[in-house]
Amino acid sequence: MAHRNKTIQLEESDFDLAKNFIQLNQPEDINFIQNKIIQQDIFSALPFLPEKFVDLLIIDPPYNLTKTFKDTTFKSMDNQEYQEWFASWFVPLLKVLKPTASVYVCCDWQSSVPIFNVLNQHLKIRNRITWEREKGRGSLSNWKNCSEDIWYATVSNDYYFNPDAVKLLRKVIAPYKNDKGEAKDWFVAQDGVPYRLTYSSNLWTDITIPFWSMPENTDHPTQKPEKLIAKLILASSKENDFVFDPFLGSGTTAVVAKKLNRHYSGIEINPTYCLYAEKRLLKANTDKSIQGYENGVFLERNTSIKKLHSIKNTFNSQKTYSH
Repeated sequence: MAHRNKTIQLEESDFDLAKNFIQLNQPEDINFIQNKIIQQDIFSALPFLPEKFVDLLIIDPPYNLTKTFKDTTFKSMDNQEYQEWFASWFVPLLKVLKPTASVYVCCDWQSSVPIFNVLNQHLKIRNRITWEREKGRGSLSNWKNCSEDIWYATVSNDYYFNPDAVKLLRKVIAPYKNDKGEAKDWFVAQDGVPYRLTYSSNLWTDITIPFWSMPENTDHPTQKPEKLIAKLILASSKENDFVFDPFLGSGTTAVVAKKLNRHYSGIEINPTYCLYAEKRLLKANTDKSIQGYENGVFLERNTSIKKLHSIKNTFNSQKTYSH
């Protein structure tokens, strides 16, 4: 099994990547932070961030749970305290958003309501995405928790959203045909299985959490999958837009933004996680792959198009897709 373990490890030479980190000690313009990692506490960095430069803000804050991130422990609190903590940095952060910007905030069921309360005061809430984690701790006194939420909001009614960029390739359970016996918005791929391209809903069951055999995996305890972040970036930004993440962790938002030709920056207090991010960004210079996203479409969990040799041409030949 060891030879299949692809978890990213830091080597001695990787510590030289720390020279790429930046810190903010005075007001800076966009050129200073673009495509850079800010290794700093969010509260000390916030006053010096430029204004109105972000097209897409992706936030994965500590949930209201007691959890250790390397040498820092976030301690759970009551809902009102958590809401006040969230607002204490989120409200000052609003200055970075363009009038056309979109915002996604990750949370679990416990932190979802306090986060909604703050977002609802300052932004236009568009939707709540729920995604299946596929893992969760069993319980004899409660339902097993296997889902997380992502609140989607915008600054105004003028915003970018591209549903065609996040279509999902799904197996067809009921391959209906029209009166002429022709496939009704589905096709048979090279593997002999009928498929349909569908528009993505706000319920995601196709996400795989990073684990030891995935090349994106690090030892960050709450690392989000590249596939998940890719959906947010593709749906709500264009190439060369600026994507910002104030809790960057091991760098997933920055890495996916780079792979998808967006500008990026983010804040992360822990230097080890920053090193993981820099190492992943370096790898992204030559490897643009995102597991679960191939040939411009998203795939169901644990599937690949590689065995469907001519499937890209098959996609291009379709004129009608299901909504």
